[in-house]
Amino acid sequence: MSILKLVALIAIVALLAVALSAFILFRAMRATLRETSGNRYFGRPLAERRLIRARIAARGRRLESLFGLLRRIIEPRGMPSIEYAGVTGPRGTCTVERYRATERFQPDARDVFVATQMKCGTTWMQQIAYEVILHGRGDLSDAGHGHLYAMSPWIEVQQSVSLENAPRLGERQLRLIKTHMPTRLAPWSAEARYIYVARHPVACLASTADFSGKLAGPFLPPMSVLVDWYCSDRFWWRSWPEHVAGWWAWAEQRPNVLFVHYEEMLEDLPGIVSRVADHLAVALSAEEHLSIVAKSRFDAMKAREEVFEMAPPTLFSELDTRGFLQSGSRTRENELDEADRQRILGFCRERLAGTTYPVERFYPDIANA
Repeated sequence: MSILKLVALIAIVALLAVALSAFILFRAMRATLRETSGNRYFGRPLAERRLIRARIAARGRRLESLFGLLRRIIEPRGMPSIEYAGVTGPRGTCTVERYRATERFQPDARDVFVATQMKCGTTWMQQIAYEVILHGRGDLSDAGHGHLYAMSPWIEVQQSVSLENAPRLGERQLRLIKTHMPTRLAPWSAEARYIYVARHPVACLASTADFSGKLAGPFLPPMSVLVDWYCSDRFWWRSWPEHVAGWWAWAEQRPNVLFVHYEEMLEDLPGIVSRVADHLAVALSAEEHLSIVAKSRFDAMKAREEVFEMAPPTLFSELDTRGFLQSGSRTRENELDEADRQRILGFCRERLAGTTYPVERFYPDIANA
């Protein structure tokens, strides 16, 4: 056999091996998605959720060497996305159909939305709002509402309780809804209530990288690619400055929108609980207020992390021993290298120019970038 024929044969075998590996990985990922779509994971009791995680973890361990092989061959160059009306989202978690349905949804006076850009305190605020609505007597356990996402629908994704099946909460029968949608696609009603949380943009990316790495494992793109993505309109749910400026404008113009900052939640959790209660017109006793604060502190939520998982398990997440609730740190914006940090600050400063968001008041390092 000639050298050329041998090289060609080796190339063909290598291509077949890569194709077979990709097919095996695709089938495993599809099986995992099938097990966790809708409310099939979050709607189950804790013991059953643990069994599902164990089964997916075992599947991931069997394929771990395959992940390494594919990662050496395939360089991740971006985040897999869907797009609707100029707004992207994570492929597999979101669909064009879900985005379209979200845009068309008509809220009513019994709907309470918790809105954020991703990794900006959504779960924390959901917990606070849930407890406020129930006067500090919320029960995320098998005997109560189970998991956070079995109680609070994430409107634009496939993996949570549906709007139709979400439990109604408290004497006013409120429905607590999560969304990351920018104002251009957020369902609007003057009767509903909205709570928006903003977080420092560099901390937002640092947390996004951790979260995405846990779910995507070795297929997470390098930080340079993530920074490029973050400083663009391709970032999921639009860029940080557009997101924040849009919701700030709503809060300025519309009294049913409460705008808070993650850093305020770190600094004064009791005060935030009072603001949320006032916004939702819930009168709390001193004892109820204390209970909500105690149940919404980072250490209390970390101790019960299994009811606050922010995503169902993937082939990679169960191989990563870090939890979804990382640290509750005030200084995550210092974790990126200075060049990346300055690029993000400069991008946000440029994009916020001409908006009414008072960046110099809340994030002076952006204004001074």
